[in-house]
This record gives sequence, structure tokens and C-alpha cells, in this order.
Amino acid sequence: MTSAWELLLPAASAPARARGRALQEALRDAVRSGRLAAGTRLPSSRDLAADLGVSRGLVTEAYEQLTAEGYLRSGRGAGTWVGDAVRAARPRARDLAPRSRGDLADFVPGTPDLSLFPRSAWAAAQRSVLTDLPHESLGYPDPRGLPRLRSALAELLARRRGVVADPERIVVVSGVAQATALLASVLHARGTRTAGVEDPGSPQHCALYASAGVGTIPLPLDGEGLAPGPLHASGVRVVVTTPAHQFPTGIAYSARRRAELLAWARSVDGLVLEDDYDGDFRYDRAPVGALQGLDPERVAYTGSVSKSLAPGLRLGWLLVPDWLADDVVERKRTTDLGHPALDQALFARFVEHGDYDRQLRVCQRAYRERRDALVAALAEHFPGSRVTGIAAGLHAIATLPERCGPEERFLARVGEAGVAVRSLSAYGHGGAVGDQVAGASRSPEQVRLVLGYAHLTPGRIRAGVARMAAAV
Repeated sequence: MTSAWELLLPAASAPARARGRALQEALRDAVRSGRLAAGTRLPSSRDLAADLGVSRGLVTEAYEQLTAEGYLRSGRGAGTWVGDAVRAARPRARDLAPRSRGDLADFVPGTPDLSLFPRSAWAAAQRSVLTDLPHESLGYPDPRGLPRLRSALAELLARRRGVVADPERIVVVSGVAQATALLASVLHARGTRTAGVEDPGSPQHCALYASAGVGTIPLPLDGEGLAPGPLHASGVRVVVTTPAHQFPTGIAYSARRRAELLAWARSVDGLVLEDDYDGDFRYDRAPVGALQGLDPERVAYTGSVSKSLAPGLRLGWLLVPDWLADDVVERKRTTDLGHPALDQALFARFVEHGDYDRQLRVCQRAYRERRDALVAALAEHFPGSRVTGIAAGLHAIATLPERCGPEERFLARVGEAGVAVRSLSAYGHGGAVGDQVAGASRSPEQVRLVLGYAHLTPGRIRAGVARMAAAV
């Protein structure tokens, strides 16, 4: 081993008490990383000790320990060698988080403005919680969540979203994704094999149900919500909806359609999963209350802080009917033994002290201004374009004049100009997307875009729309 001195010298210079352990770790690391390849013969303990300036006993002990662990092998009179049990791999930490591609303008929907995160208020809440939290609260929590947070959420959701919120039926989860996966898993165990999803709709719903072994059936929308005829004909007994602000079409379910949806659920002994997607953000009037408030035993309600605070917090809630509560809680317990207690206590204080309401107001003002900037920029640069759907949420649907099409060519050109956009057709699960919602048949030349704006300043929105117009 010609490079032994260079590899192991730092270990030899460690404090006397830690020197043996440091030498062993240095040898392990050299074998794991491949710097000492399988089959390499090591110096005798006497020679290595002399090279490093340590005692021979220290090297002998290191060789014996690593031989016992399988890193080295030795035989009487045959010396010490690097074993072949270890498969060398240089450690590497990749970042698989979704990131912007670095486009000059990015209108892909789904991302809030992360710079609005209330760092000072969050830090103050964290300091207060760390000071006051009893030691026993750092143990394994109730799988449903801390009683303090469930009580705070019950008050918040009843006040802001009109839900019937019993703290005993609230489960704190890692966002809407975990809420959906938990519910899908429980329903599968009860015999459910298919669920209905909105078409167009979020691809996430299909993937999460599929992970639990539940297939999905696309159900078309009209201008009021899920079309009743296809829903009844589908044979499903579970359906996933976004009634407050449907993603991606931007419509709000009408009062008539909400009543029809609940009547369907009662008629088939079924369940509606209400994903309250950006339900807090309505700009032209007060938000319509949640569907769950009309029939708590037929609707499971879920939401999160992903759009109001940050998706990286992985914090949400699931409010389940009484007949599903025990199964969902048990599945949550076996999945992860409960959500992190410190995060729960922190958010509970954030809600109790009014910080969360203040944050929602900050986001409301910012996102309304940005939506207005988007509508004005489209009117200026794409005369004749239409923005459809209610004035709400973090995205808008824009139908551009026919002269901008066909859609495939439009997307190619703006992409080459450094503008990231998604078409409405990208969110379809099959068939013609959104024709009934739009209220007319779609022309082949028509371009319909789902434009996210929450993460962009008004200036960047205007510049991005101008760049998009210049490209076509």
C-alpha cells in the first residue's frame, strides 16, 4: 500500500484517546471509497506503525477490528489484505427536488411566492415553543396530531372554510399528498378498487391512488363542476374533487352541482374527497365554504399550508367521516408514528396568536395584485384573449386568439424564447379537454394555457407575457 502514509496520517495526528478509533475509521473510509481496492495487500503492522509514528498495538487492533467486520482478511503468515465483501461507492447526495429549469419566464403553475414566508414571526413562534414545550411533548405524539393543534385547526377551519370540524376526527398529515395516500390505502383495504377523478385534473391524484392499488376513472367537467351523467354511469363510489377552485380549469362548483354531488354520494353509499386547493384565495368576493360543511359523513376534507406558507413544511390536515376515522388513524400510526411534535406545536401557536391569519392576508393582497397584472398584460400583448375561471387561486386559464395557434407550434416557439408554460391539455386524463367547460367546441388553432403567477412579481409577469408575445 504505497499511499498508506498519505491516507492515514491525519488519523495518526488525532488526540491520543481518539487515535485508535480515528485510524479504524480512516481505513474503513479508504476501503468504502475505493481508494484501497479489493485485493490490495496492506503493510505489516510493524511497518505501518513506523510510517505513522504510532504504536504497533494500535495498528494491530485496527487490523483485527476491520477483519472482524469484513473490510479486511488475513491468514497466518499470509499478511493482511483488503477484502472483497465491500462494494466501493463514492458517496453522493443528489437533490431530486423539483426546480425551475432556469427559463427567463416561468409560468408553470403550482408554486407560491416562497419569499413571502414569514421568517421573523415563524422564528419568534419557534423560540416561544422551545421555551414552553413540556419535555413529555417531545415523545411519540398521538397519531392524529397534538390535541393543541387539532383544536386550533378545528376553530380555524370552521371559521374560515365553514367545515364541521371535530378535533377528534382531524388527522395532522404531511400535506395533501399523504392525506390522499392514507385515504386511498384505507379505502383499498375496505374493497375499493376504482375512484373517479376530475378530467382535466391534477395528475397527482391518479398517482397517489395507483400507489395504493386503486385505479382511477376520468370524469368530465362542465361549467358547473363534475358532469352528473358520466359520474352516475361510471359505477365509482369514491370521487376526488377540488370544488372551491377546480384545478386546473379555475371554475368553482355551483350550488346546484354541489348538491347533486352529495346526492350522488348518498345514493351509492359513497365518499367525496374534497381537496380544498387554494380555497382561501378568492379575490372578487368571500370564498365559498367547503363542501364538507354540507355533509360531514359523505365528505373527507383535506388542505395544507403549501400555498399559504411553504410546501417544504410538509404540513396539512385530513378531516374524515366518523365511519373512517379509526381506520385512517391506525394507518397513520403504522405509516410514521405521527407528525413531528415540535412542528405541530409551532404551527399551533402560529394559528392561536393570529399569525396565520395575518399571513393569509399578506398572500391574498400579493396574489390578487399579480393576477391583475397578468390579466392586464394579456389584454395588452394578446388582444382578444380571454381569462376564464373565477378570480381566485394561484393560476389562471387564458384562451389566446386563434392567430396564435396551433397550440403545438405556439408552445415550441415560446419554449425556444425561454418561456415555460403549460397548456390546459397537459392536465387531461383522456379525450378532448375542457370543451364543455369552455362552453364551445375547441378550434384546432386555439391555444389554452394554465398560467401560474403567484411566484412572479408583477414586473416579471409583464416581461414574461411580452416575451411570449414576441416569440409568436
